[in-house]
Amino acid sequence: MPTPLEVLAEEASACTKCKLATAGRTKVVFGMGDPEADLMFIGEAPGAEEDKQGLPFVGRSGQLLDKVLFEELGITRERVWICNLIKCRPPGNRDPEPDEIEACRPWLERQIELIEPKVIVTLGNFATKLLLETKEGITKLRGRSYPFRTGVLIPTFHPAAVLRGGGEPMAQMRADFIRAKQALAGAGALA
Repeated sequence: MPTPLEVLAEEASACTKCKLATAGRTKVVFGMGDPEADLMFIGEAPGAEEDKQGLPFVGRSGQLLDKVLFEELGITRERVWICNLIKCRPPGNRDPEPDEIEACRPWLERQIELIEPKVIVTLGNFATKLLLETKEGITKLRGRSYPFRTGVLIPTFHPAAVLRGGGEPMAQMRADFIRAKQALAGAGALA
């Protein structure tokens, strides 16, 4: 008997709610990890490698995410849930458009409901702005924790931006991951 999350993944795999379904996607990139995770990472949209493999954060950004996750929290991606706001790759890795975000939002909202994470780390502007319902950018929002549903939301830079930005963004991302570790400990869910 499939779990509700597996049923949702199957439904998402056949989604045609926006133009990304016919804009050259190879696979819907639903998410991966522990379906009972206390910690959830939400990125922006799949890139080329993610589209090919059907898994989130498997390219250079994913390697950085895995490295910082292990170095700052001492855990691997198998212990967290990783997904993106948009489940299909936008052509040429362009930014998601408002209608695509709205079409995909129900998939993300349902993932959050089913997984019930205590801590959500948003990676970059798009997921952060959507979930915090703000127009403020990631540079102003990161560095703090925000009450979110039954836990907290911690915004940080997208790993792709850290790869481009160098030392300072990397240090800030690491600080945000430490903030996530502290939030997990405070919620009785030590990583």
